[in-house]
Amino acid sequence: MSTRYWLAVVSRDHVRRGVELGFAQADHGKRAAVERMSAGDGLVYYSPRTGMREGEPIKSFTALGTIAEGPAWQVEEQGGCFRPWRRAVDYDRDARQVPIDDLRTELDLTSVPNWGIVLRRGLVELTAHDFELISRAMVGQ
Repeated sequence: MSTRYWLAVVSRDHVRRGVELGFAQADHGKRAAVERMSAGDGLVYYSPRTGMREGEPIKSFTALGTIAEGPAWQVEEQGGCFRPWRRAVDYDRDARQVPIDDLRTELDLTSVPNWGIVLRRGLVELTAHDFELISRAMVGQ
């Protein structure tokens, strides 16, 4: 089975919580999103804003990691009405935030007209080229 690369679109505040706790959640916690991921797959988060519906626009890659071993699991948030599905992730703690505009002319993702509409899916597969380019920009390697 070959490695796949994913880009999840999530607010930076939520990304930071996931990094802190070592999990990934995508597409508003839907099971199908995290079940598409496999151990060893690469994951990049893109955050349009600092907050989910509010906050400062940042349009940046905000976290980088690798999907860890183990299945997806469902959690019950406090209050019990939101039960998102998650995957364990080994995050690169040295990754820094990088604006998408710094890489836009080089990414396969942004080479098509109306590329921003694709991001509305919440979770999109990246090419190996894009993952490598984003990774180098975020960790300087």
